[in-house]
Amino acid sequence: MRSIWNGSLAFGLVSIPVKLMSATENRAVSFRQIHTADGGRVRYRKVCELEDEEVAAADTVRGYEMPDGTVVTVTDEDLASLPLRTTKTIEVVAVLPADRIDPLQMDAAYYLAVNGADAAKPYVLLREALRRTGNIALTKFALRGRERLAMLRVVGEVLCLHALLWPDEIRSTDHVAPEGRVTVKDAELDLADALMDTLGEIDPDSVHDEYRTALDELITAKLAGELPEPSRPQEPAGADVIDLAAILERSVEAARKKPGGTPRKASTKKSTGPAAKRTAKKAPKKTSKKTSKKATKTAAKTAAKTAAKVKKGTAAKTGAKTGAATVKKSAAPRKRSA
Repeated sequence: MRSIWNGSLAFGLVSIPVKLMSATENRAVSFRQIHTADGGRVRYRKVCELEDEEVAAADTVRGYEMPDGTVVTVTDEDLASLPLRTTKTIEVVAVLPADRIDPLQMDAAYYLAVNGADAAKPYVLLREALRRTGNIALTKFALRGRERLAMLRVVGEVLCLHALLWPDEIRSTDHVAPEGRVTVKDAELDLADALMDTLGEIDPDSVHDEYRTALDELITAKLAGELPEPSRPQEPAGADVIDLAAILERSVEAARKKPGGTPRKASTKKSTGPAAKRTAKKAPKKTSKKTSKKATKTAAKTAAKTAAKVKKGTAAKTGAKTGAATVKKSAAPRKRSA
């Protein structure tokens, strides 16, 4: 891999000589502009507006146009002389939990490689310190004429630098969300949950660029002199957006029939929506043998207790009647003997 930037990584007073390398590459199919009439290549050239002549890249310089039309030229030497420490140094400014970084800020990714044998130990020290804490380092560095914010994290055995957009470069979400009050029913939420569970999980490494594959096949066929039949991608059947519940139900059924993917584990959270209640009514109750024996023992104990209570109550009533009869008999006047 070719390095695109050489400098140092400053971690407190520790300075680690590093090289910056692109961590990603663009695999998109690139096209050239061709003249329809004769097949000649159409090129973009830099032309001076005043002289109407082509200008070489070496003869150009950056220019910043002021609101009044005045242009200020800025050379590479001017940029190199800026009083910025980050021109040749990736400066660690803070260590934060990874969830503090908004994914909207994520930009290009770079690998950091050691630049010299002496840089290996401090490099590994910083890498293992970040790995053990699970945090990321917030850094600043200058690249291609501008200072950038970046996130430093561990990827395998390498330190990876993710360039970040500055917070003021993230557009506001105002006027993006649906306007007005939108009510979602519990039944629709239940069906949406069921659809997400049915879709299951997938290994991201198994996802491929189907457009690029189809384009490669098209180019190969044309090279062989074949004319592929024109086909348009199948558009989804028109659905009545108003009946959202019915659409979700059909989506769940379609997802269940679709091969591939790994169903996710059912959520332990109990659903209280109408759909869940309907499902609970329809679902047959399954009782295991163990549960049945336990229920039988419980019922026997309950019956025994009830019988004992009834017997005790009957005995109490009988005793009360007997006692009352005895009292009544003893209260009766005795006949005197003659």
